[in-house]
Amino acid sequence: MRANCLDSDTQNPQDPIPHPVPRKERAVSSIDPVIAVSTPSPEEARALVGEVEALGARLAHVRDRIGRVIFGQQAVVDQALITLLAGGHTLVVGVPGLAKTRLVETLGRVLGLEDKRIQCTPDLMPADIIGSEVLEEGEGGRRAFRFLPGPVFAQVLMADEINRASPRTQSALLQAMQEHRVSVAGHYHALPKPFHVLATQNPIEQEGTYPLPEAQLDRFLIQIDVGYPDLDAERRMLIATTGVSEAPAEMAMSAEELLAAQRLVRRIPVGESVVEAILKLVRGGRPETSPIEAVRQHVSWGPGPRASQALMLAARARALIDGRYAPSVDDVTALAGPVLRHRMALTYSARGDGVTLDQVIGRMVETLG
Repeated sequence: MRANCLDSDTQNPQDPIPHPVPRKERAVSSIDPVIAVSTPSPEEARALVGEVEALGARLAHVRDRIGRVIFGQQAVVDQALITLLAGGHTLVVGVPGLAKTRLVETLGRVLGLEDKRIQCTPDLMPADIIGSEVLEEGEGGRRAFRFLPGPVFAQVLMADEINRASPRTQSALLQAMQEHRVSVAGHYHALPKPFHVLATQNPIEQEGTYPLPEAQLDRFLIQIDVGYPDLDAERRMLIATTGVSEAPAEMAMSAEELLAAQRLVRRIPVGESVVEAILKLVRGGRPETSPIEAVRQHVSWGPGPRASQALMLAARARALIDGRYAPSVDDVTALAGPVLRHRMALTYSARGDGVTLDQVIGRMVETLG
C-alpha cells in the first residue's frame, strides 16, 4: 500500500509540468514547491488561462444546478466541489436531516457520475462493500470462481454513518480510498475513475460506533461540518420539498470533464507566499516544534505532510471555483479548518478545560498575518 500521497492516483503523468531544473538532475514529487511556484512560458500561460476561464464558467453552471436542489448550504457545496476537483475524499459531519445524503446524490447526478450508497452498520462485512467471489458451475460441469463487484465500484460512493462500521470493514474501505483498487482472493480489481468517497458521520449519538482510526481520517482531504440553514433557506426548502413534486437535479458536467478538471488543478501555478503560508500553518500545528503556545499546551498530535498536500490542492481548487487564476493566502486561511480539524487531536486536559480544535486552529491562522 502506498502511504506517500492521498491523491497520487489522480495525477496524469502525461501532463506537462514546467520545471526550471532538468528531470535528470532532480527527483520531482507530486507537490514539489519548486514546481508549484515555477512560471510557465507565455504560450503555456495563455493556454492555461483559457482552460481556467472555460472551467470557471462550467463550475458556475454546476453550482447553479446544485443550488436548485440544496438550499442554504453554499459553503458545504463549495467544499464538496473542492474535494472532487482536488481528486480526494471528504468526511461530512452533521446532525441528521441536513441533506448530507441528498448532497451526495445531487453531486453524482449534476457531475454525471455513477453514485452508490452504503448504510454502515456494525454487522457490515468487507465483502458487503468490495464484493466477493462465487463458485459457479458452467457447461460440462466445470466449476470456476467469478467476482461479483460490490458497491465500492462506483465513481461516487456514499458511506452513510461510516463510524458505525467495524474496524475490519473500515480497513477494507481504507484500501479502496488510498489505492483506488481492492484485493479479493489475491487478485486486484481497479476501481472506476474518478473515484471518490463521501462519508457521513453523526456527531451526536456515539453508542454502537467505532471511532475512525487516525490513519483513515488522514485519507480524507477535508472534513465538512454541516450546520443548520438560515431562515430564508429553510423557508424555500420547506416549500420546495413538500409539494406534489420536487425539481430533479440536472446534469451539468461529465466524468471525463471532471478528470480533465482534476488534471488542470495540478497545473495551476502557486506563488511562493502561498507555499510558505501552507508550510507555516501545518508545521505550526505540531506540538513538538510549534512556536504557538496554544498548540504546545493543548494539542496531543498535529498534522502530517499529507495536510500540506491537501491544502495545496484544495487552495488551487477553491481559486478555480471563485474564477481566479491562482490561489492566495486567503484560500489557505479559509481552508485551514476543513483540512486540519480531523488531522489534529487535543490533550485530555484541553478537552476538560473546554478548548476546541477550531479555537486552536484560529490561533494558528492568526500567525499568517
